[in-house]
Amino acid sequence: MSIKFIEKTPTAIQYFPEAGEPAAGMTAKDIEDVAEVFQTPLTGSYNWDYSSSDGRIRKLYQLGKELNWNQEMDLDWNQTYPKTEPPVDQGFNPFVGYEPFEKLSDEEKLRFSWHNQSWTLSQFLHGEQGALLVASQLASCAPTFDAKLYAASQTFDEARHVETFNRYLQEKVGFTYPVNPNLKLLLDKILTDPRWDLKFIGMQIIIEGLALAAFNTMQMVSLDPLLKKLIYLVVRDEARHVTFGVNYLEYIVKQLSPEEIEERAQFAYEACVVMRERLIATEVFEEFGWDVAAARERVLSASIMEYFRKFLFSRIIPNLARIGLLTDTVRPKFEALGILEYENAVSDGDIDWVELSKPLYAA
Repeated sequence: MSIKFIEKTPTAIQYFPEAGEPAAGMTAKDIEDVAEVFQTPLTGSYNWDYSSSDGRIRKLYQLGKELNWNQEMDLDWNQTYPKTEPPVDQGFNPFVGYEPFEKLSDEEKLRFSWHNQSWTLSQFLHGEQGALLVASQLASCAPTFDAKLYAASQTFDEARHVETFNRYLQEKVGFTYPVNPNLKLLLDKILTDPRWDLKFIGMQIIIEGLALAAFNTMQMVSLDPLLKKLIYLVVRDEARHVTFGVNYLEYIVKQLSPEEIEERAQFAYEACVVMRERLIATEVFEEFGWDVAAARERVLSASIMEYFRKFLFSRIIPNLARIGLLTDTVRPKFEALGILEYENAVSDGDIDWVELSKPLYAA
């Protein structure tokens, strides 16, 4: 194995060999890891108390241990959805009736559908790697013992998610897309910022809230039973992560100065603006030679995007309000985005222990 360090994020689609092809038998010496370096002035902290000061966080940590799952044993990888069929319900395809799509042959429409699916799942994969890196930072820099324990358990959750999405993409889809620039921008900001509480806000509220919305959208439209079960298992983990973030940050933000609160509120707003573009596969439009701006507008006006945005912001906005980051300064900005209506929805700070404690395979 060799490691290749690069200065810019890759932009090419990566294709994987079919099972049984010669390349599938490569040894470790044939593998080249591609790594992009980022610098972070992370300030860690010891905690010498070792006592549990917040029973809610400790209980979430205990649930994380009890509800662990293993992709090798808990998913049936012998299931294979046919590549001759679109991977998602075409009733949710925003491009039905759209001239560039309708001009495609049936074969090209099918290829487009699989490319779109690969792009979405690739962003899940890249986002989960980002979550893995941030969670590992939180284990180091969180100041309290309970938070360190939970961040460590979340790091393992995120590693499992990366492993599982990577396997699905390699074995069931066959290729991956590079990380979307909007997602990469937000991950870079969170990973390289020296403020540990901003990492919490960016990861536990914005990124994890985004993940829940995207996963639930995919679970609704996917036709592959294996992928549906995979996402179900991942969502169980993500729900605990968001609940942890809201409950912990509700206490932490109260300790900040008014100026510090405004800085974090502005960051949360800017992150929400970036994440509105989360399900827009511009790289796929480029691959098929479409007018990217026109295709983007088509997606933004589609019913499936309305569902995604509603699910996303109906969780993020009340969570921001709960922890004290929906300030008078940013409220008009959120209102201009048309998402302030979700302010009084139920936040994840109100813990539903019955739901979070359900057995792993409860339907």
